[in-house]
Amino acid sequence: MNISFHPEAEEEFLREIDYYENCKESLGYDFALEVFSAMDRIIAFPSAWPTIDKSIRRCMTHRFPYGLLYECTK
Repeated sequence: MNISFHPEAEEEFLREIDYYENCKESLGYDFALEVFSAMDRIIAFPSAWPTIDKSIRRCMTHRFPYGLLYECTK
């Protein structure tokens, strides 16, 4: 499975890293790790999270109030 960010989602991800890093040193790094961990879970279990609209699913991160919207395509 290949994963790619929508350009707007990538911008948001980078802004959130900066936001958390400004809150506390290394918190941005922790946030990025949590997002990548969620991506690993999506790769391992792509159908595990609920569908929120047609074929769009959302996997929430554990530590941060952030969800990854994704769609499985062939």
